[in-house]
Amino acid sequence: MPNTATARQKGTKEMTKITDLTVSRRALLAAGATGAAVLAMPSVLRAQDRTLKVGAYGGYFKDSFDKNVFPEFTKATGIAVESVAEPTGEAWLVQLQQAATAGEAPADVSMISQTSMLKGQATELWAPLDPAKIKNIDGLIPAFVNKYPDGRIAGIGAVAWYVTLVSNTDVYKEAPTSWAFLWDASNADKLGLMALVSNSFLLEVTAKTFFGGTNALDTEEGILKAFDKLAELKGNVRLWYRDEAQFEQALKSGEIPMGQYYHDVTGLAAADGNPVRSTFPKEGGIQDSGCWALSRASTKSEEAHVFIDYMCQPSIQATLSRKVGTAPTVKRELLDLTAEEFAAVSSDVEPITPRYDLYQTASDWLNQKWTELIVG
Repeated sequence: MPNTATARQKGTKEMTKITDLTVSRRALLAAGATGAAVLAMPSVLRAQDRTLKVGAYGGYFKDSFDKNVFPEFTKATGIAVESVAEPTGEAWLVQLQQAATAGEAPADVSMISQTSMLKGQATELWAPLDPAKIKNIDGLIPAFVNKYPDGRIAGIGAVAWYVTLVSNTDVYKEAPTSWAFLWDASNADKLGLMALVSNSFLLEVTAKTFFGGTNALDTEEGILKAFDKLAELKGNVRLWYRDEAQFEQALKSGEIPMGQYYHDVTGLAAADGNPVRSTFPKEGGIQDSGCWALSRASTKSEEAHVFIDYMCQPSIQATLSRKVGTAPTVKRELLDLTAEEFAAVSSDVEPITPRYDLYQTASDWLNQKWTELIVG
């Protein structure tokens, strides 16, 4: 739910109960949300023995979808799903690349982080998808159609999620309205922020809040200005966290009463009676996401297109929002989510979109500067 890395480079995931699926926000997003309902298929196709290997992170996440999701997809399409346990982070990308070189596909379709999508493009790992075979593609928010530089479709947005400005309501009676409040002197030693440049996206937050937008990061000079501004809030940070559960507990108790965290998980904690809130600042929440991508070594292109089209249905995206807590990748007007259901997972405020390109082209330099100037 994130690789929980840049797109879910967020490491090991905690499990969060969301209605009848106890699936971690991060686990889903890092892994591969593998939907829930379906396309009508001609009976002649249903009669055939058709299978598809879908990459999903192991453990409870995979078990949940094996039980609750894949059988419904198979029932509707006649395509049997063989779920494959993915490792976290970019290890799966490496495995897919090595296997494709040998003409093999450990999984036909996998959920891939945005940064890994870009890295995979560099080696033509992703088989281009045919929009004519994805009838629901027109309903997607355009940003969730991942393309090669020449316009071919490399991946389709599976699910999205938000990192927002969170606060303890016992300590902060009024909700903050801007990310700029993180820099306020009154917050000395009170903040919990994510520990990596590639999962906190605080450079983007800084650029959007103080420098007019994330295009301020187009140059080295602009990036360094953002680093300098970000360094100004170091005295306000009590915890640069990698362990999400540690920060969540400190937020609930008021020990660390403000920071950045997952919108939906914070909402669930509030619904359980904890004194916490999630706020979409005026600059927007940080929107991260993962894509469905097809290995070039797969021989299951037809089945993969059926699966991806299925996942793009507004009804499926709404189901995932209700059951798993993911933000939909389709346009708001196509969804039957109530205002309350939509607000629980998303926002109409224009989001801050991570500069995934930078984490591909300048990863080592960014990590070095982050250590020197921010967390060192």
